[in-house]
Amino acid sequence: MRHAPVLRSFLICCCTALVAGCMPTSFLSGTDAAVSDPLRPGIDPGAASVDGLIVGHRLMASNEPELALRAYYRAAGELGLNADVLSALGSANLKLGRIGQAEALLRQALDEEEDFVPALNNLGVVLMEQREYGEARRVFQKAFALDSGRTDAIRENLRLAIARMQDTVYDAVNNERQLDLIRRGPGVYELLSTSG
Repeated sequence: MRHAPVLRSFLICCCTALVAGCMPTSFLSGTDAAVSDPLRPGIDPGAASVDGLIVGHRLMASNEPELALRAYYRAAGELGLNADVLSALGSANLKLGRIGQAEALLRQALDEEEDFVPALNNLGVVLMEQREYGEARRVFQKAFALDSGRTDAIRENLRLAIARMQDTVYDAVNNERQLDLIRRGPGVYELLSTSG
């Protein structure tokens, strides 16, 4: 314990050196860092920042949902919680398997903008995960109509929801066969039949 004051002094010196090393040179010398050292460019406060939604979408495409979620939170701080941001947050949570959080965020996005097609599609996927096939079908039908049938993923999701509803009715009458819903990719599902 007699070394504690020495250790404390050493740690304070190290922290002070780290803080001073992190300060821009303009703080220390009174000059502009970018002008004084062209090899160490500073931050350009006049430059436009990159949209957090764009960064998040690219990270989702790169299968990095945790990093995408952080980018979407940054976008929420910049843009507010609009339908686009809420839908993006819901999509990232869905990809991370956080079904309850995804559903809440997607429903909130639809409260903001009830005809927002990406939120409708993703809510339908959440409902499929929860085996709420009837509601999923209605949500996919609305998304399909608003999208005018242009998006293949929405069309396929609607087809799967309809097939799953019919198979559920069939299974209630004939309990001979069961279907498993398997995720094959983002927004892509496949029904696999197994004997009961």
